[in-house]
Amino acid sequence: MSKFVEVEAGFSVSPQLVASDLDQAATQGFTLIVNNRPDDEESGQPDGADLAAHAKRLGMEWIDIPVTHAGFSAGQVERLGAALKQAEGAVLAYCRSGTRSAMLWALAQARAGRHPAELQDRAAAAGYDLTGLRPLLDQQYAAAAAR
Repeated sequence: MSKFVEVEAGFSVSPQLVASDLDQAATQGFTLIVNNRPDDEESGQPDGADLAAHAKRLGMEWIDIPVTHAGFSAGQVERLGAALKQAEGAVLAYCRSGTRSAMLWALAQARAGRHPAELQDRAAAAGYDLTGLRPLLDQQYAAAAAR
């Protein structure tokens, strides 16, 4: 059973990946892996650079956008939004549980002008509760509408 959770077509999230997960991701057609987990967040977690090298050997792109428990920055939201626009196929983002990856995706999508209620519903259908993030989603959406 895959631990990849599809949030919407072309974008999935996952808890911590290991090399065999990257093998599976490559066979499932993912073209970009987004690492939202800081190195050394937890003892024993796989090294991000080692995973990045493995992903690249498998022909996948890799981007690091680490998100700590301190929260999200505008730069992180912008980087994910740009990565999603440039991706040439399905994207898999991961962190410890998948939650931060789902949240960052929602913030990037709201910043791009997608309605927060739709994003919240998509995340909920995938098993992620964005209720506490709603004020930030609304803020990103309002900023997009003002541009």
